[in-house]
Amino acid sequence: MNENTREAAAGHWEELERHADDLAGTRICELFADDPQRARRHSLRLNGLVLDYSKQLFVSRTLELLLGLARERDLPAWIERLFTGKQVNCTEHRPALHTALRAPTDSTVTVDGVNIMSQVQRERIRMRLFVNQLHRGEYRGCTGRVITDVVNIGVGGSDLGAVMATEALAPYRTNAIQMHYVSSIDGVHVTDVLERVNPKTTLFIISSKSFTTLDTMTNARTVRDWFLRHVDDETALETHFLGVSANDQAMAGFGIPEQNRYRIWDWVGGRYSISSAVGLPLAIAIGMEHFESMLAGFHAMDRHFRQAPLDANMPVLLALLGVWYRNFLGATGHVVLPYDHRLHRFPAYLQQLEMESNGKRVTRDGEPVSWRTCPLVFGEVGPNAQHSFYQLLHQGTPLVTADFLAPVHGSAEYPRHHDLALANCFAQSRALMEGQSAEQAATALRAQGLSEEEIARTVPHKVHEGNRPSSTLLFQRLDPHTLGMLIALYEHKVFVQGVIWQVNSFDQWGVELGKQLAKELLPAVTGEQVPAGLDASTRELLGYVRQCRR
Repeated sequence: MNENTREAAAGHWEELERHADDLAGTRICELFADDPQRARRHSLRLNGLVLDYSKQLFVSRTLELLLGLARERDLPAWIERLFTGKQVNCTEHRPALHTALRAPTDSTVTVDGVNIMSQVQRERIRMRLFVNQLHRGEYRGCTGRVITDVVNIGVGGSDLGAVMATEALAPYRTNAIQMHYVSSIDGVHVTDVLERVNPKTTLFIISSKSFTTLDTMTNARTVRDWFLRHVDDETALETHFLGVSANDQAMAGFGIPEQNRYRIWDWVGGRYSISSAVGLPLAIAIGMEHFESMLAGFHAMDRHFRQAPLDANMPVLLALLGVWYRNFLGATGHVVLPYDHRLHRFPAYLQQLEMESNGKRVTRDGEPVSWRTCPLVFGEVGPNAQHSFYQLLHQGTPLVTADFLAPVHGSAEYPRHHDLALANCFAQSRALMEGQSAEQAATALRAQGLSEEEIARTVPHKVHEGNRPSSTLLFQRLDPHTLGMLIALYEHKVFVQGVIWQVNSFDQWGVELGKQLAKELLPAVTGEQVPAGLDASTRELLGYVRQCRR
């Protein structure tokens, strides 16, 4: 960004700060009263997906300034860089081409002069052949019995996406093969899974981009040892273990034969990798036809993001309104609230996507940021969250923005239940916006026959400030195509916010320090050696562990 552009961007930022002061005291309800068409004007539709962002505090001038800021931060050019293989991951000198994983096979995407789509297509064909072979019962275990269970061993981006999507798309799963996921290093997770499977009819997928991640490889070695205790034949490993990684040599060293190694590339970030071979367990769960339908949903949103004007672009508008609330209106958190239990892992998936991508303190140039970046992201299935943390959303002191997600047609066979869920979804977003005044609370209490003295004591506790922002995403039903669109929507929202905040959304150095220190501390935990220079707290905690184990 040259100096003139930098100054212009600073001007938009400062103008937004002044504009936020001008809107102080304005209520969202007033904006609806002034403009009966507000909901229609501030909603977008794409392939059955509806985004209503009208219940947020903004006017036309707000959007003009936010879009101006996006253009001054060179957002259209950054979008093209993302899709055309430029090095958007500046600290690791890589492109971030997850969009190529779901592009049509006749596309051309070039990295270092090579069209990578032939590589993408080759791995997808291999996945399809294997999944179909498995489903037909042609791929069998070492004793000739069909595979009944698949265990995916991974963590983070090699686990969260596949777990989330497998749960979300449960109605599309084949019942012939049971899916299991192991991620936690604490030993409980792998123990619980191994107690439920038969080694002679189980396929294990080790998913790790580097094939060196401590959590994943510790679990993988434990599983391999367990397998060999039950199947005293090392050659059986070649039948029961698959690998997904960018490190072919490490997969070979583990004992995975070439035909069972699936490739990902360094231009695929872990948290963006579900549409690669990292999604193999999902493809096994739902079948390749449904997996490719999800890829088509991804691509539909990719195409919209790349081609739609900024002022009619779903990811762009979601991102800019998030910036508006985070940087100019003081929001500290963002909550994701799906009103379909199938999406119960979606908030956890977005926690990694958003906070690992944009939880940064320096710009792409390595300079400390002077603005707030990613908010705290959390969430839960809406009907359950109403009975836990909604209290804070309605009456707490932090300002939290909210996304409500709901299908028009529920996933279950009891439509009355989903009608109630939808009613609650709409009621909660309305309550956040409208709130309840002291006068309204007093009127309701009088109708209950309370005395004026009791009303005066109770009213302060009944007041809801309101003016709390939310967006609502509605879709026809939760199917593979829609899930792909939803994931891509949030991926691109995160990218846009990274561009505005001038951070690298594709590295995650913040997760490395803890891993490094854990390796240094392992000998102290096992009682072999306590490293010098430990802080007093860690030293005392280690002492307590040693005392208990003695």
